[in-house]
Amino acid sequence: MAFDRQAAAAWYRRNRERSRTLFDLLAGEAYYSKPIALRHPIVFYEGHLPGFSFNTLVKKGLNRPSIDARLETLFARGIDPHETTAATKSEVGSLKSARCQTSGVRLSVPDPAARPDGWPARDEVHAFADEADRQVIDALLHADVDRPGDPLLDRAEAVFTILEHEVMHQETLLYMWQRLPFDQKRTPAGYHPRVDGAAPPSEWIEIPGGCATLGVERGTNAFGWDNEFPALSADVAPFAIERHDVTNARYLAFVEAGGYRDPQWWTPGDWAWVQREAVAHPLFWERHEDRWYWRGMFDLIPLPPAWPVYVSQAEASAFARWRGARLPTEAEFQRAAYGSPSGERVHPWGDAEPDTTRGVFDFSSWDPEAAGSHPKGASSWGVEDLVGNGWEWTSTAFGPFPGFRAMASYPEYSADFFDGEHMVMKGASTATAKELLRPAFRNWFRARYPYVYATFRCAK
Repeated sequence: MAFDRQAAAAWYRRNRERSRTLFDLLAGEAYYSKPIALRHPIVFYEGHLPGFSFNTLVKKGLNRPSIDARLETLFARGIDPHETTAATKSEVGSLKSARCQTSGVRLSVPDPAARPDGWPARDEVHAFADEADRQVIDALLHADVDRPGDPLLDRAEAVFTILEHEVMHQETLLYMWQRLPFDQKRTPAGYHPRVDGAAPPSEWIEIPGGCATLGVERGTNAFGWDNEFPALSADVAPFAIERHDVTNARYLAFVEAGGYRDPQWWTPGDWAWVQREAVAHPLFWERHEDRWYWRGMFDLIPLPPAWPVYVSQAEASAFARWRGARLPTEAEFQRAAYGSPSGERVHPWGDAEPDTTRGVFDFSSWDPEAAGSHPKGASSWGVEDLVGNGWEWTSTAFGPFPGFRAMASYPEYSADFFDGEHMVMKGASTATAKELLRPAFRNWFRARYPYVYATFRCAK
């Protein structure tokens, strides 16, 4: 398939426009704050997105000169925080590292309204971003960015790397914004979360045994991240999986039954985390005047019973044990989502392109929607919401498939996290771009990282 310059440039422009829209949601005093202690201040991300694209494609791929070497270094990759920052030990234990972090300088931000040493003024960030964007777009339209045999540019690898990198970070920005005080965000016109709908009951679906293809063969897709290659066939024994994600209503029963006070449902390490940090409910829940609320993006919402619960993998695993069940493996999820009696599908629902009738994804909603409200997105077996409405935790540790080879354009993307501590997530969330809705795509976080838009369903 020939590389389409115009399409790539249009995608890049769409990415940049969406990123600008997300930053424009914030009040000025939020710019140097750190909504999540183990992530960078917000200023970093406004420079990192165009900086990464410039560094990867223009500077590294095309060997062109710098714009500003200091800012290119500052915004190149994240800075891996240390326990001596303001972060708690549990947050250190939960850090995913965001695929954009490396050891280095430690920074803290004591005053959100002040500009700390080392971070540039916003006008300087914007000037750098504008020039980076100009050069990236020029390269996409005119440079030799699809160069067979070149480690970075073969099949335009560096181009797709920067395009998918930005849309993944947009999801990161949103779950960071989720933790900001409401008065530091501007509510979009017409914002009305859909809280209607009764929580569906627990229902089990039997999935017949068969083959599940994990990953994809090299050269099959226009692009894939290194952890997606090569394809791996897994024999999956018959199993049962829930038709719907676990909802807030069902998870509330676990909370009210004392699940966070009973060590029998937790691994020793997870129980130590629960006790040390006094974890008593999902991070997305808040208790006010004897009533539960969902911490939405722009306001507190009376806890919607039918929405999928968002929790860490540790919490999901504890609930599953309480139910006498477990989390599905990555291969079981793949079989439930993409398998069918006649072979494997492109999407759970078949070959049709993703749209809003199939699920809640591609930034179509600021919030999740009721579980089971998109039956047109069901898999061949009738399992619903496998793509959209929240990433889904599995019990599989993130690791390479046999024959793994680190990608030249971003060699540390996956390999830094093959440590047995990061767990695979599949599917998609409300803020997952449509370009990532492919069967081979894999996401991962540490088991106790509670910030992401991640839900789960039980298997047995």
